Amino acid sequence: MKIINKQKKAFDQDGYLCLPDFFDEQKLAEIWIALGRVIENVNNYRAEEVYYEDKQDQDSLKQIQHLEEKDDFFNELIATGDLYTLAQSLLQEKPIPKNLQYFNKPAQIGKATPAHQDGYYFMLKPCKAVTMWLALEDVDESNGCINYVQGSHKLGLRGHSRTNTLGFSQGITNFPSAEDQKKMIKVSARPGDLLAHDAATIHSADANQSLKTRKALGFIYYASSAKTDTDLYDEYQKNLAKSLREENKI
Repeated sequence: MKIINKQKKAFDQDGYLCLPDFFDEQKLAEIWIALGRVIENVNNYRAEEVYYEDKQDQDSLKQIQHLEEKDDFFNELIATGDLYTLAQSLLQEKPIPKNLQYFNKPAQIGKATPAHQDGYYFMLKPCKAVTMWLALEDVDESNGCINYVQGSHKLGLRGHSRTNTLGFSQGITNFPSAEDQKKMIKVSARPGDLLAHDAATIHSADANQSLKTRKALGFIYYASSAKTDTDLYDEYQKNLAKSLREENKI
């Protein structure tokens, strides 16, 4: 999907973009089938790639990393077609697919996602990447809608510190400021709607206080010009996995 100049201007100005009905019902049905195959084999994946709100409760599955490595359908979904073309339009250079994630906030127990900037996790120079978020179910304030701080990507990366939220190990320190609150935008979504945001855009998500789940897919693309500080990234991931095991979270 090639976006029009007005949409690119909005993305550059606000740091995020909302695209309703990005995928139709047929494509969503294909995604659900492929997701079912992945979840069916969830016990075969590395502990670092699968998170539960309650490790002892299989129904509390909240996150799976790298779906593109687990099913050919998802590899094709992230590496070709409309999503890839959109990433290219937003980044204005060749996108490198890095991760396709499954997200869920289980009913009533799905925890809030702390405010963060994806670029802090990515450790890129320059910090040039885009994240896309595809709603698979209805999302509103009751079950965990996305909150963006409008224009925050223009101010660079802020300080982060360790959180207790599994799957989101770093959150912005001293958040929110009065300015953050003033520019916070809550975004509801319906199945098939796609959100995209800059790697430096501050965002969070509410807890799920409802009786319904909140399932979605996340797509991460790095710009080809962005290079990862591999040593720093690998060391962080190693230490994080060690901490999570010691805390009995994975």
